[in-house]
Amino acid sequence: MFRRLLQVSRGNSFFLFGARGTGKTTHIGQAFDPEASWYVDLLDPEAEDRYRRRPGLLESEVRALPASVQWILIDEVQRAPRLLDVVHRLIESTGKRFVLTGSSARKLRRGASNLLAGRAFVHNLFPLTVPELLDAFVLENALRWGTLPRIYSLASAEDKSAYLRAYALTYVKEEIAAEQIIRRLDPFREFLEVAAQSNGTIINYANIARDVAADPKTVVSYFSVLEDTLVGFHLSAYHRSIRKQQRANPKFYFFDIGVKRSLERTLEVPLRAGTYEFGKAFEHFVITQILHISRYRYPDWRLFYLQTGAGAEIDLVIERPGMPVALIEIKSSDRIDERDTRALEGFTGDFAHPLALCVSRDATRMQIGSVLCLHWRDALRELGLG
Repeated sequence: MFRRLLQVSRGNSFFLFGARGTGKTTHIGQAFDPEASWYVDLLDPEAEDRYRRRPGLLESEVRALPASVQWILIDEVQRAPRLLDVVHRLIESTGKRFVLTGSSARKLRRGASNLLAGRAFVHNLFPLTVPELLDAFVLENALRWGTLPRIYSLASAEDKSAYLRAYALTYVKEEIAAEQIIRRLDPFREFLEVAAQSNGTIINYANIARDVAADPKTVVSYFSVLEDTLVGFHLSAYHRSIRKQQRANPKFYFFDIGVKRSLERTLEVPLRAGTYEFGKAFEHFVITQILHISRYRYPDWRLFYLQTGAGAEIDLVIERPGMPVALIEIKSSDRIDERDTRALEGFTGDFAHPLALCVSRDATRMQIGSVLCLHWRDALRELGLG
């Protein structure tokens, strides 16, 4: 059992969004006294059918609950989005509070674009992070299998591989096909593998469209589906001009390394330190850890990558309101020297007193010019994320 960083609201209704398998149901089950809460599971086909057909039934049932039941927990609410109208009325008229979990806000926005007009807060739950895992964390395992909670209850490599493969199939079957998000599934399946292979690179929509026999606009929509169903996120190009930010193509990262490796069918391929594949996996790990922990602790932070016209690049630029911009170069090496910091050093003069970090597996803390070189765990602490 892991103690999660997310602190949910105790005095207001809220949405809890997160991809499948991140532990939403477990989290709310631990957070709320079963004697003072009432639970609706829309993953149960009979319950889903009942509330889809008669959303008003929820109002009758809630009004019949004893006064001691203050919280109504509705799991996977996007499966019956018309319930939001009922929830809206009940929040206004009964004083009861609602927890509404979901693995996608896409369908909810179509049917209720205001998501209860601010009457419910919005929280997000991600795969497990290093501060949550504590002594259970092993870097090599995280790079190979990812950090979805279920992985840590499985003992064998075979079971972990089977779980991640089933996860990918379930995603297509239940999130995409069942919700009719994509009408033609075969190109989308092809796209998932290509998108996983392109993880962490600047998106070339035309090339991906050619690979999956689709047009570039369709590929753009496919990436939007991945983001809307919370299995990935875009990392925008940094520029002080918002107009120029929008012009440059983003990078895309899957929310979990294990899911990404499953989609690209490389679960059985070993990751060896010093190889290109290990370096990309380590970069993916560091960026997702920074993103997920900062979303819990510093929700106003914004993350970007930076690349010049000449090809020089910074892996991560973090805008931190009230604090200097953080510039981060990620190296998977366990030995760092001035060659690893040269590119980052060249950017520091373009920012006002930035925090420039070279993040690696080297345990030696060093200052090389204006760049502070830290082990990745120390870098998380330096950023206030450890």
